[in-house]
Amino acid sequence: MWERYCRGVNAIVFIVDIADVDLLQQARDELHALMEQNSLKGIPLLVLGNKSDLPNKLSVDELIDALDLKTIGHREVCCYGISAKEETNLDAVIQWLMKWANR
Repeated sequence: MWERYCRGVNAIVFIVDIADVDLLQQARDELHALMEQNSLKGIPLLVLGNKSDLPNKLSVDELIDALDLKTIGHREVCCYGISAKEETNLDAVIQWLMKWANR
């Protein structure tokens, strides 16, 4: 399924609800399946942990561990906790996207 949506991309943005730990294993499996696609080799990855404003959310370090991001190689991998509600880290996300938009 991913193959048809990911042709010709400059970057991958993967968003996870960090307040819903029950779905993290599924998110990890989907992310790693996506990273195995030949058409995406070397494409930078931005992982966003959404809902960082909620009290029972994972930290960025916990998200990195839960998604096993340190095992993803041969590309830039960046991870931020974000909150659309509180506008947390939105500037950093925009800067990252601009960096990779025209490459």
